Amino acid sequence: MSDQPLLVTCGLPYTNGPCHIGHLRTYVPADFYVRYMRRIGTDVVFICGSDNHGTPVVVSAEEAGISPRELCERYHQHFDQTFKRMAVSFDHFGMTDDPANHDRTKKIVTELIQNGYVYSKVVQQSFCVKCRRFLPDRYVEGICPHCGTPARGDECDQGCGRHLEPGEIQEPACTVCGTRAEFRDQEHYFFKLSEFQDYLLNYLDQLKGTLNARNYALGWVRDELHDWCITRTLDWGVKFPGRDDLVVYVWVDAPIGYISFTEEWAEKAGKDWRKYWCGDSNVTHFIGGDIIYHHCIFWPALLKGSGYGIPHAVVASGMVKVDDHKFSKSRGYVVWTNDDYLDRGLSPDYLRYYLLSYTNHTKELNFSWKMYQERVNNELVNTLGNFVYRTLFFAHKEFGGIPAIPTDEAIFDEIKKSLNGIDSAMKEYEFKGAVDSMMALAAFGNNYIQTNAPWKLIKSDRDAAMQVIRNCLTIVKALALLTEPVMPQKAQSIWEALGNSDAISGHLINEALTGLEGHLLPSPQPLFEKLDDKLIAELDALLTKRVEEASRKPVKQDIISIEDFSRIEMRIGRVISAEPVPKSKKLLKLQVDLGSEKRQIVSGIAQFYNPGDLPGKLVVVLTNLAPATIFGIESNGMILAAGDSASLLVPLSGVEPGTKIR
Repeated sequence: MSDQPLLVTCGLPYTNGPCHIGHLRTYVPADFYVRYMRRIGTDVVFICGSDNHGTPVVVSAEEAGISPRELCERYHQHFDQTFKRMAVSFDHFGMTDDPANHDRTKKIVTELIQNGYVYSKVVQQSFCVKCRRFLPDRYVEGICPHCGTPARGDECDQGCGRHLEPGEIQEPACTVCGTRAEFRDQEHYFFKLSEFQDYLLNYLDQLKGTLNARNYALGWVRDELHDWCITRTLDWGVKFPGRDDLVVYVWVDAPIGYISFTEEWAEKAGKDWRKYWCGDSNVTHFIGGDIIYHHCIFWPALLKGSGYGIPHAVVASGMVKVDDHKFSKSRGYVVWTNDDYLDRGLSPDYLRYYLLSYTNHTKELNFSWKMYQERVNNELVNTLGNFVYRTLFFAHKEFGGIPAIPTDEAIFDEIKKSLNGIDSAMKEYEFKGAVDSMMALAAFGNNYIQTNAPWKLIKSDRDAAMQVIRNCLTIVKALALLTEPVMPQKAQSIWEALGNSDAISGHLINEALTGLEGHLLPSPQPLFEKLDDKLIAELDALLTKRVEEASRKPVKQDIISIEDFSRIEMRIGRVISAEPVPKSKKLLKLQVDLGSEKRQIVSGIAQFYNPGDLPGKLVVVLTNLAPATIFGIESNGMILAAGDSASLLVPLSGVEPGTKIR
């Protein structure tokens, strides 16, 4: 890692709707990471802001009868306050429509032009003769040129899901007045993304962060890169240099916000923003999995072309489900952060814990009220809370405070074990693993106090009981220090229950190994409260009602975008060998040639195919699936088949192994 100070950013929330639990999948882990890095002594700046431009904002503003700026300010404040309520603490939270971002965007686009990476091209774009304006993105609907289904101007949202450039849509109509549009010539500007293929391949090979980000981007770059139209015919946005009739595409000025927000923070803090963005930069982006393409391909190419530093790491989260259903506002499968959670008095720390501990950061996270209740009650209340309260209560009752005796070295060994586990997990962005290591220490403490039973021991050996409680209090202190990045409010409460009056966030995590000073303790109170069945039933009923109401409304076909589909990498493979997996009736172990490499894949097709018949066959392989261990055998991919009889998907004509399926 670079010696440069660490700059952490989060993908910018879009200001045309309120915060929901899906947003938090990015922001809570990022805040957890920042808090942890600071607590191990790293110089960290945490930057974010709201994304204010693009046609969806203009459309929403027109529907609300207010200006785009007014709409953006409304939701900017909403997100800013919501993040603070969730203890997500940015050093600066800016707006992409503020002057700093307009200025920095124009400077970067000008630098790209001067460096020869931007060119103009006349394209045909939809024009409404009644409204007398060109129709960008969401202002036009028509027919997708690729699949023939109804589509909006920037995306085939009801058919194949492909991104549509200006002028591509067929049979265009204005969404405002319904008038059939006509095509007129319009000059637009394109970024020479295609010239960065070799550079990006080398960059992505060294990119840190999560594998899903790197692998997804590599699939795109290895295939083919097309130049990208970076202008739109709108009044709302950053004006393209030298043109009053064009603004830069929102995916140009939005990521540049990371730089301009750093500039705004640096000006207030008396720092130099160039230290973070010029030369050997050390920038880590936390993003949702749906915007990997923009952050791992377009953004680093844009930075390279304009002479800025390149991000060090990209950490991409998995998607969110609600009650085992795909997250969908239109279908009612949504949990609103304020209305459904914070406004009901529920602890932000409980939700932070659930989001961080439920699953690996890159995997799909499922939220349900019942699972949330189980995790809180069983892990936070019964394990962590129970141990902390029992220890503090007994220490206060029997000894009046912290016994002034040394802690056993064996206790510090357990704390070291947790510290090492947390550190290893955090280096790999395995946030669940880090939380698991914290809770393992809480479980150890619970077992230790239960096994040694100081409430019994004190009747026969007061000194021995005192030693047990001293050891337990040392574990409590360690747990407060370790869990602060996860649950900052609860950790502060534990810290104060130990007789401290300062902020726990000002202490380094390794102070968990320094023991405790003997002093009086305040009368303890339970720090964690159980979530009762009645409350959870009410919240579950609210979600059910929302889903039922949404089901009565006509909804669009459940489709994915072309970017969602393109995250899936499928290639033609040739089976080299196949053999049964011992002790399994369903599995075969295959060796498959993928052209540039050979993969071992475990496939559940043994009931339908003789292993001796498979070598030489061409099959379709899902290649960017995370490795899995099945019956003790590592499997690196998936053979695709259809139907109950597992009919293998095969090409109709001869195709070389390794050929990508599009």
